[in-house]
Amino acid sequence: MLDRVELEFSGEAVEWRGPAPYVFVPLPPDAADLVDEVKADVVYWGVVPVRAWVGGTEFTTAMFPREDTWFLPLKVVVRRAEGVEVGDAVDVRLQVGR
Repeated sequence: MLDRVELEFSGEAVEWRGPAPYVFVPLPPDAADLVDEVKADVVYWGVVPVRAWVGGTEFTTAMFPREDTWFLPLKVVVRRAEGVEVGDAVDVRLQVGR
């Protein structure tokens, strides 16, 4: 059974254009490696569920694998509450798992 994995990191908010623009924070390599170590215990439909905090805003989401790392989606409500724009450095704390 997975013990709760908690990570703290900083990353740049990046935009990924699809049917609608989405904003993500890619995990740095060391944090991505830790997620890779536990993903078998938590992954479903190819994504990893997380609880995350940006500033004082807590939210749940699922990270997507992309470009040899994991991308943490930043919901619009989180970006608005914390004033995050594309290109900003973002401090993130997250717990991996449901």
